[in-house]
Amino acid sequence: MNLDFLIYNIHKYNDNPQDIAKIRKAYDIAAKYHSNQFRESGEPYIIHPVNVAIILSELHADVDTICAGLLHDTLEDTSLTKEDIEREFNKDVVMLVDGVTKISKLDYSNKYDRYNANTRKIISSIMKDIRIVIIKLADRLHNMRTLEYKKEYKQKENAIETLQIFVPLAQNIGAYNIKSELEDISFKYLLPDKFKHYQELKYSLDEKSKTTLTDMVMDINNLLSSEDIINKIKMRTKNIYRLYYDIEERGLKPSEIHDLLTLRVLVKEIRDCYYSLGLIHSIYKPTNEFRDYICNPKTNMYKSLHTTLIGPESMLVQAQIRTFDMDKVASFGLATYWDQYKGNVRDSMQKEFKEKYQFYKSLREIDKCFLNNEEFVNQVKEELFGSSVYVYSPVGDIIELPKGSSVIDYAYKVHTDLGNTMEKAFVNDEEVPFNYILKSNDRVKIVTNKEMSPKKEWIKYSRTSKAKRQILNYINNNM
Repeated sequence: MNLDFLIYNIHKYNDNPQDIAKIRKAYDIAAKYHSNQFRESGEPYIIHPVNVAIILSELHADVDTICAGLLHDTLEDTSLTKEDIEREFNKDVVMLVDGVTKISKLDYSNKYDRYNANTRKIISSIMKDIRIVIIKLADRLHNMRTLEYKKEYKQKENAIETLQIFVPLAQNIGAYNIKSELEDISFKYLLPDKFKHYQELKYSLDEKSKTTLTDMVMDINNLLSSEDIINKIKMRTKNIYRLYYDIEERGLKPSEIHDLLTLRVLVKEIRDCYYSLGLIHSIYKPTNEFRDYICNPKTNMYKSLHTTLIGPESMLVQAQIRTFDMDKVASFGLATYWDQYKGNVRDSMQKEFKEKYQFYKSLREIDKCFLNNEEFVNQVKEELFGSSVYVYSPVGDIIELPKGSSVIDYAYKVHTDLGNTMEKAFVNDEEVPFNYILKSNDRVKIVTNKEMSPKKEWIKYSRTSKAKRQILNYINNNM
């Protein structure tokens, strides 16, 4: 049942005999308790948890996470108990398995309430242990890969949920490889005719651009190598769903999509990134599309230099210049920390997520504000999983806000005291009213005065939970 392949994968990064024995033990228990269960494909059920564990092994997951991946459906679908798992393994494995286990149908009177409770459990678990969400993403990815065995209505239901919940979760922890695959599979089942059209368009673009991109790879590789810069260059085109989104939702022509064709230029050191940028510009002219995500990482800690080049025959090609380590983070996000840290990796991952990811802080605010599960889920979809704008602070930090946010939202996002003492707001060096709606790339400066205080009417101009909650807190405590 692919156990040998799983063990082979794990041996690539962990050859500890005790860990391998522990994983085999988890497999044996999962196989025993799922022994009389079958998937809708007719295959033995154990195939699913093994494939989930294989996806986790490709991320170099720790032994407890692999064990939890193998056991992730046992609490929900078998007679195995949490006490059994703790006795055979440890509290960490129990916590992870319990974290991905759906809430019992007996706890809720209808399907809709149970859905909201389970969705909240999945989303909020990220604040407790990022590994729970990574296991859940691996679980969803394998289920989507085998979605053809479901009835059509179930396929569409799963595809919608994947786009609404799991794709944004993958994006917010930086797991772009998983995000892209989930997008394409969901698109395939939601709009099969359009999927086929854009799949063919992508294939056509790949074929047309292959020679041009290959020539550019050779040119850039030769140039960097002549300067003793160790490098590796990958070619890619935009995934099918994003190609559809840019053309049909954003109204762009293929020739107007500046990141339709991409060369990923990987080098060893940060200084090599900037030196390589200058060298590449010496042979391919750039457009004005340039982003420095090394100096200013994205809010999910993605780092890279982006420059759009005018290639042969005026073809637009985006070059993404980054280190090999940055490329791992760009592909797998927080999951790459399994490779980067030794010892208690879970604590390192959680510390990084808590301190550096804006998503964590925003989610925590929403969790505090909404006791009702439905309201929580709707607010997360609107505030964190919807469209965003990215604005700059006076020192160049990137601040992510939901689309439609005002300067009030910005001020409270940066710091509560900044919002509470706000006297004036400037956007792109011009004074604006507090209800000014921010756009991406705006530069925002707030002038404060300790004599100032928030006004109740600010609430109607606020989009974020934090701004609304802090304004109300101040008013309630000072009036």
